[in-house]
Amino acid sequence: MSWAGPEDIYLSTSLASYLDKKLLVLLRDGRKLLGILRSFDQFANAVLEGACERVIVGDLYCDIPLGLYVIRGENVVLIGELELEKEELPPHMTRVSEAEIKRAQKVEREATDLKGSMRKRMEFLDMD
Repeated sequence: MSWAGPEDIYLSTSLASYLDKKLLVLLRDGRKLLGILRSFDQFANAVLEGACERVIVGDLYCDIPLGLYVIRGENVVLIGELELEKEELPPHMTRVSEAEIKRAQKVEREATDLKGSMRKRMEFLDMD
């Protein structure tokens, strides 16, 4: 049986190249997390330092601080590197407080629910 040496770590996984870099992690439930990758394992479980959840509603966004955050690998959909110095969002986006983004999420959710209920009421008109 052979064991992988320290130089072989970079050949065995692509996450090793992201260590100590700022990442955007998209989760299965749609949440977007940002933070510095400090550790990971063979299951893609990851530890983010200085993590925050980025919530976007229309042209509004808010970064909700989470601190040190452990992510279970099975929930990860996508991982991407972000440049530390470069602004990630377009200039038309407006940063708002956590309370404002929660209100915007509620309004968006209610509009989606209303749209869905209206669609159900109108299904009888679909005559194929």
